[in-house]
Amino acid sequence: MGQIKAPVGAKTKKTIVGRGVGSKGRTCGRGDKGQNSRSGGGVRPGFEGGQMPLYRRIARRGFSNHPFKEVYQPVSLDAISDRFEDGDVVNVETLQEKNLLKGLNTKAKVLANGSLTKKVIFEGLKMSANAVKLIEEAGGQIR
Repeated sequence: MGQIKAPVGAKTKKTIVGRGVGSKGRTCGRGDKGQNSRSGGGVRPGFEGGQMPLYRRIARRGFSNHPFKEVYQPVSLDAISDRFEDGDVVNVETLQEKNLLKGLNTKAKVLANGSLTKKVIFEGLKMSANAVKLIEEAGGQIR
């Protein structure tokens, strides 16, 4: 512990302003004149010099459903037929185990990409109309 030292430049003295001309005195680094050189000077946050500020230019009307939007991850029938056997149950938990779904609180939608060659049981999944047709043709069940 006794050998640890701070890196060079980490320990600098605090700049003391307004204590004579030799040490950031007189104008204290604020320049000679103007609004920002005065005490209490400066403009409020968001002020753009008289131009209409950004927070007033942007419309704020209406309601957005974005925070409540439900996002479904697509799962193709090809991927299901590759990773599941006859009689297996396909639901959110088994899709996550087989790495077809990523994330914890995700929802899945089965899409009719490719074909299904096995008789699997689907539980609690959203699916497209073409996927339902292909599942029933392959002898699978939808619960």
